[in-house]
Amino acid sequence: MDGLLLQSGTTTPTGTANATANASAGGPVTTLPETISGALGLSGTLGDVVGGLLGAFLIANIMLGMTALAGPWAKRKITAAFTDRIAVNRIGPFGLLIIVADAVRLLSKELIVPDGVDRPAWDLAPIILPFSALLGFAVIPLGSGLQLADPETGIVFAFAAASIASLGLVMAGYASNNKYSLLGALRSIAQNLAYEIPLVVTAASVIIFAGTFQTSEIVAAQTETLVTIAGVAIPGWYAFVNPFAFVLFVVANLAEIGRNPFDIPEAPTEIVAGYQTEYSSVYFVLFYLGEFIHIFLGGALIAVLFLGGPAGPVLPGFVWMVIKMWAFFLFTQWARSAVPRVRIDQLIEIGWKGMLVLSFANLVLTAILVGVIA
Repeated sequence: MDGLLLQSGTTTPTGTANATANASAGGPVTTLPETISGALGLSGTLGDVVGGLLGAFLIANIMLGMTALAGPWAKRKITAAFTDRIAVNRIGPFGLLIIVADAVRLLSKELIVPDGVDRPAWDLAPIILPFSALLGFAVIPLGSGLQLADPETGIVFAFAAASIASLGLVMAGYASNNKYSLLGALRSIAQNLAYEIPLVVTAASVIIFAGTFQTSEIVAAQTETLVTIAGVAIPGWYAFVNPFAFVLFVVANLAEIGRNPFDIPEAPTEIVAGYQTEYSSVYFVLFYLGEFIHIFLGGALIAVLFLGGPAGPVLPGFVWMVIKMWAFFLFTQWARSAVPRVRIDQLIEIGWKGMLVLSFANLVLTAILVGVIA
């Protein structure tokens, strides 16, 4: 399936499916840095460094380009469609040049530094947010050969990288010397604690099915046909194998990226803009950028864990991966327009009394099911 390969010699609880996928693939995964260094005729440490830097530059620019399209333009067009309004349509064809206009407008604004801020932390916070999201894409298979690294603990690395964003939000709120910002930071801590555990536990149920933390192998384990109905083959994506876990993961993901009904840390009607209240100019752009890259990272994790990654018919794998990430983005924009915000006490109750219990129940049932089958 589009070059998504298993590393040979790995045995898991789903050994038959993995062995079949590995046999059909024909060998270990070739990462993007290896492809680049081979094309340039470089080897050894120099090839690893040059290939890694050029590969990271390529992946980062792909994600930044998608974010530039999603933030200033697509978000407005989608929200306008949901609310029966006319969005940007004056600057350039279909209003696309609003991307350039917004970039010039925001970057040319004065960077205002309030009195009393903790300057080092205040400066670092907006950098941490987009960096953590881009770092998570290092282990995401985007298509044939479009994967920076494929470590054995790949999915753990992706979650660890994404969680660094929480540090940036806390730093921004604390360092701003603003009570609204501090309140937003405290809310973000409470929200992340309440929903990151169900997110990881639900992902663990997928890992039990796949028998590996390696992202390429998780994708390859989903290449088998689950069932054939009226001549139509339904792929063995974990969204079909365990739809309950899929719904849990999507809901927890909404909370992690701060989209309705879980946008409490920056609720504009209550705390102005929360942790980012005191930020302007390029720092505000970095916060905005990080928010949307995290949405696409959330979509990429959903695709890898539940939707077969880049797998899909006819179209190249990279195209399918982009489609799946944009589908999740569209879902978040629908939620933003259609789902009301919950109160902070309701948010905490849903997380600790609802999502946490359901995620552990799903994990136990998955372990029992896999144990019985194995």
